[in-house]
Amino acid sequence: MGKNSIGPAGLSSRISVGSGVKIGNYRWVICGLLFLATTVNYMDRQVVSYLKEFFCKPVALGGFGWTNSQFAYLISFFTGVYSTASIFAGRLIDKIGTKLGLALSLIAWSLVGIFNAFVGSLVSMHIAIRSLFAVSESGNFPASIRTVAEWFPKRERAMATAIFNAGSNFGAMMAALFVPWCLIHFGESHGWKMAFILTGAVGFFWLIFWFWLYDAPAKQKRLKKPEQEYIHVDDDIVAIERTGAESENLSWWSLFKYKQLWSFFVGKFMTDGIWWFYLFWLPDYLIKQFHMTTGQVMMPTFIVYGVSIAGSIYGASIPMTLIKRGMPVYRARMTSMLVFSLFPLAVLATQYFGDVARFGSMAVFLAVAMICVGTTAHQAWSANLFTTVSDMFPNKAVASVTGIGTAAGGIGGVIIQLLAGWLTDSFSSHPQTAYFIMFVICALSYLIAWSIMKALVPQHKPITDL
Repeated sequence: MGKNSIGPAGLSSRISVGSGVKIGNYRWVICGLLFLATTVNYMDRQVVSYLKEFFCKPVALGGFGWTNSQFAYLISFFTGVYSTASIFAGRLIDKIGTKLGLALSLIAWSLVGIFNAFVGSLVSMHIAIRSLFAVSESGNFPASIRTVAEWFPKRERAMATAIFNAGSNFGAMMAALFVPWCLIHFGESHGWKMAFILTGAVGFFWLIFWFWLYDAPAKQKRLKKPEQEYIHVDDDIVAIERTGAESENLSWWSLFKYKQLWSFFVGKFMTDGIWWFYLFWLPDYLIKQFHMTTGQVMMPTFIVYGVSIAGSIYGASIPMTLIKRGMPVYRARMTSMLVFSLFPLAVLATQYFGDVARFGSMAVFLAVAMICVGTTAHQAWSANLFTTVSDMFPNKAVASVTGIGTAAGGIGGVIIQLLAGWLTDSFSSHPQTAYFIMFVICALSYLIAWSIMKALVPQHKPITDL
């Protein structure tokens, strides 16, 4: 390497934490933009979960008269289409870049979200519109993960991912407050429409800041040289030497020959559906288990997602600390994920603590506490799982691999949603049994996923031949 090359050996002596060199923090501004985009993404996505009670209310009482299974079909179609579209979205973003790709995705899902207010009560129409919404939303995570890979050194990627991924919690929190408020303030017949319209409109404000503040690191005039060099501090020398080949065509099918891809695929397939179950079915669980009203579910769900934000960010700091202390990146990542896979076992106790006959008025708080442990562990797990992609694949493949993994997560999500719908209909007279089965699945999925991932990729091996 020449004297001006950027490599781990050179950077460690020139740019390091505590060296006295002011690195700069513009990369965290970019992370903030990703957080806001994901917040908008999940706020729009979560609208339907807080409308479930209205959708399933008998027509004679002013609702749509849907069954639990019909609601499950709605979110299953969304999940399935989202998973398929993610594959192509990741590929497209690798071609057109993150700036344009994420902007187009947000514009499309905001417009379709608004249009959802004008489709009436037919399940088929909602499925059609929600499927278009899924296609539009599919660009968010591939674009965001690629942006993190471009803007952050490996030691900070889990933290950056945790922060932007916390937008999913924050968006869910906002929806938990806003959608029930719409139903109460405007009345159910108009409130469900206003929920779609107002949440869809929010995204257009984000675009102003995205086009003003974002550019690729090489083109960003606000990015100072020390920070630009610090971004590459953990790069492998071989990967750096191949950066000149970034513009080469990437063979999409060639990605499937790598065990690293299948490891990510399994991790997403086994665990994404669990998060989506919490997102779409938690309000229904609270209503059926504790006989809450639409207004009463606001605070428990708000608390669940709020606690998950703090846990997610703290969980992402663990591998960063281990890496700074000298532990290899992959070992630190997998060690942390093993710890995170143990915490969801607490969810096994949800129905025990949720027994009102045993714990009285404390039952709801104890049950929600168990769910908080599960959702918090998921977010910490998810932040690190996403980061394994940029740990092992070159930047030019990150969005494509993320898209494939998101598709796997979507497939798992379809299975989980259909199972939840079938169980809640089958045990309609005793929903506690249905949710006990679902919580068992939620508790065990992470340990199974980690074991398979570790078997596929026992040691860190970055991809250098793409």
